[in-house]
Amino acid sequence: MIEPHRLKVLLEDNHCFAVLKPAGVLTMGDRTEDVSVVDLAREYLRRKYDKPGKVFVGVVHRLDRPVSGVLLLARTSKGAARLSEQFRKHSVRKVYHCVVEGRPPQREGELLDWLAKDEATNVSRVVGQGGDGGKESRLRYRCLQSVRGLSLLEIELLTGRSHQIRVQLASRGMPICGDAKYGSRTKLEGWLALHAGLLTFEHPTRGESITVAAPHPAEWKRFGFVAR
Repeated sequence: MIEPHRLKVLLEDNHCFAVLKPAGVLTMGDRTEDVSVVDLAREYLRRKYDKPGKVFVGVVHRLDRPVSGVLLLARTSKGAARLSEQFRKHSVRKVYHCVVEGRPPQREGELLDWLAKDEATNVSRVVGQGGDGGKESRLRYRCLQSVRGLSLLEIELLTGRSHQIRVQLASRGMPICGDAKYGSRTKLEGWLALHAGLLTFEHPTRGESITVAAPHPAEWKRFGFVAR
């Protein structure tokens, strides 16, 4: 497990704390009681600022455990409330990169589906419009490269549904590498080739636009794409 002092910090000020979440680490604690990014962030801040007691870390969005990339947290309750509101209103720009099996029929486009989640199995699926509790789900994609039956896609997430990118791509025959839950045949050890590469949001107190980016994990070299 990563040590708190080795947590990759991408942005740190009085209200915001953005880190590079490693694949395989929880965003926040669950019933497994495994160490989460929130735990690591609290310990990092406690040590750095010599804070007694429990350090406040607000969760304003989440990344699935096997996903890597930019994770934005809040250091104050004011920051947490204002950042959470931006995520609820879908005013945060979220750009992901992923490696999928296959190739999209067009170099770029927009996908629209209605997705419903089975809470018992933690699996989402495409349903008919207005049926089975489905929620409108939209994303834009752009194919950056294709090599040996795999494609590197850039995704701009326009809504924020559970497993949205994974389900929308898999439903079109392009499962994300390592995502056995949604049909991938590529074997990876506890991680998916899905990376939150960029977040743009409004600073909760200064009002200015902030962009935080994170490079691809080193493990992605195995796919053979040229770095950009």
